[in-house]
Amino acid sequence: MHTATGMLKLITSLSLMLVNLPAMADNLRVAVASNFVQAATGIARAFELNSGHTITLISGATGKHYAQITHGAPFDIFLAADRLRPERLENEGHAQPGSRFTYAIGKLALWSPKPGYVDAEAQVLQQNTFRHLAIANPKLAPYGRAAQQVLQTRNLWSRLQPKLVRGESIGQTFQFVKSGNAELGFIAYAQVKQPGKPIEGSCWLVPQSLYEPVEQQAILLTQSAGAAAFMSYLRSEQALAIMRDYGYDTP
Repeated sequence: MHTATGMLKLITSLSLMLVNLPAMADNLRVAVASNFVQAATGIARAFELNSGHTITLISGATGKHYAQITHGAPFDIFLAADRLRPERLENEGHAQPGSRFTYAIGKLALWSPKPGYVDAEAQVLQQNTFRHLAIANPKLAPYGRAAQQVLQTRNLWSRLQPKLVRGESIGQTFQFVKSGNAELGFIAYAQVKQPGKPIEGSCWLVPQSLYEPVEQQAILLTQSAGAAAFMSYLRSEQALAIMRDYGYDTP
């Protein structure tokens, strides 16, 4: 009798645990800068397998995400392409104090899907034989600001204004070039640096001395066990290795 009673209690306890499992898992909404989507997808899938939490990634320009968050968008975490917007969100009371940190250092590249079109020194910019050069909007996208700095350093910013095609985000900028609407463009290196694969087309990895570092920061927007766990996982060696595979430097 005692054995049967004990077994019944055990089954009841296990049933209660199973019933409560879904409530313990969080479905997290992560606002992610367009350049980081592919790396974030790999990181999110690995995190889900290890944690039981689920991740929904919402990509876009860092400046646009910042505006959405200040107007109450229901994001749990913000993976920005700069440190400026997360810092503002923290100072303005829209994020959890002390949760901000640098998760990756981005790299800028000049890219064309045409092999041999972009040379090793990017003289193609001076030759000015193209019709359109795509960049992300410098006011919204940190990679667009970096592209502007490169062109200014080379004294080409004013000269190339009539040929610039501006994408709202670096994701849209990449599509302008990939589709052929612009012959070449300044993109995030991670958009063409696929793990274990050669880069398609032609590419100039811009020396980082030509633009301010693209310091990409993460910040926690809400309080939940799942969100805190994901922020911790971003700093794990497994997540950092994925970032490096996509061409990012890590802190």
